[in-house]
Amino acid sequence: MTEMNVQWKVELRFGWLRIFSDTFSALCRMILIFHAQQESAAFSYTPLEEIGREGRVVSEENMGSVEDDVSVVEEGLLQDERSKEYTGDGSVDFKGMPARKNNTGNWRACPFILGNECCERLAYYGIATNLVTYLTNKLHEGNVSAARNVTTWQGTCYLTPLIGAVLADAYWGRYWTIAGFSTIYFIGMCTLSLSATIPAFKPSECVGSICPSATPVQYAVFFFGLYLIALGTGGIKPCVSSFGADQFDDTDPKERVKKGSFFNWFYFSINIGALVSSSLIVWIQDNAGWGLGFGIPALFMGLAIGSFFLGTPLYRFQKPGGSPVTRMCQVVVASFRKRNLHVPEDSSLLYETPDKSSAIEGSRKLEHSNELTCLDKAAVVSDKENKTGNYLSSLILTVVTYFTTRGGHAGWITDNLNAGHLDYFFWLLAGLSFLNLLVYIVCAKRYKQKKAS
Repeated sequence: MTEMNVQWKVELRFGWLRIFSDTFSALCRMILIFHAQQESAAFSYTPLEEIGREGRVVSEENMGSVEDDVSVVEEGLLQDERSKEYTGDGSVDFKGMPARKNNTGNWRACPFILGNECCERLAYYGIATNLVTYLTNKLHEGNVSAARNVTTWQGTCYLTPLIGAVLADAYWGRYWTIAGFSTIYFIGMCTLSLSATIPAFKPSECVGSICPSATPVQYAVFFFGLYLIALGTGGIKPCVSSFGADQFDDTDPKERVKKGSFFNWFYFSINIGALVSSSLIVWIQDNAGWGLGFGIPALFMGLAIGSFFLGTPLYRFQKPGGSPVTRMCQVVVASFRKRNLHVPEDSSLLYETPDKSSAIEGSRKLEHSNELTCLDKAAVVSDKENKTGNYLSSLILTVVTYFTTRGGHAGWITDNLNAGHLDYFFWLLAGLSFLNLLVYIVCAKRYKQKKAS
């Protein structure tokens, strides 16, 4: 059986279900209207000679009341049908119209998003995994300098998402933020590939023990491409997973369950990309050349962009609702200005919007908690964010190098690793990681899950 036949049978089956559902709804409306008309006739059937003018008025009022009830029932049925046809989270399609459940979002849109993430992660780890080797073997940097440059770049990669998140939430939306920053990312990948391919953009090979340093221009071209990638990942990293979650209606219990499954596939896609990069791409870089080793990740980044745009007609979009950073700052400022006010013990007395839903389109309200109660002052009615970890790694490298090379010692990290004590450095990192785990456990115990609307 061909794929087209299977698809045709599935569409036919769902078509019959839709026809049955529409027919059943119409039949229910007809029964209600017929029942209401019968009641209206019963009220108005009393012979004219047995009632006076006041009786006729009462009968007409009863008929009007029944007709109003019928209108309410019909309106409720229409709203119920609309809730089954359209999403309830405020999402729209690529034309800006309310998103229909039967032809947008859900799993039909996810393969394009998952393909984008897999290819993007393959491109990122294809650069990051073996970058120290490139800096030491091709740009002829020392181990400490190369490690510091890599950790600083990785720290920037985890800091730029603050820029992408603000632009996505307040101005562009997730879709256009991903599209724009993916283009920047791709330009950076191509620049990096050219710097590793064109002889003028890289220093000459070592002759014996003499290794010429890279010129300022060669450094500029290489790091320009590298930091374009850091900027590009800043618009992708905070948006792709959220954009995937937008494809599932949080007001629909069935789609809410599917959203959890999506995140499983999302992180599986990340790991597949990282696995291919850490094995195949690294082997190509070490054995077939860095031009090809950087060019293949650039190609996959191009595929990521193509995959993302192919799914455009199927996506659900959330309109920008303003930056959460701005709202957090407003809360802090309001709390400071009202620092002398008394916070009532009953949290229901704090200011709250009258609507059940959030005032921010596409969002939902969060229940009041007993954490950070100092910020409750912002809601008193008066009469009148682990982004800098890699920067810390650069700092640790600098501090360790400074203290371990005092007094003429070679230090823990040397250009000749056999003469140093890299094992001590890794033991230090293991101890810091253990402390980080303890902090995580404390934070995880205090975590409270957000209730679905």
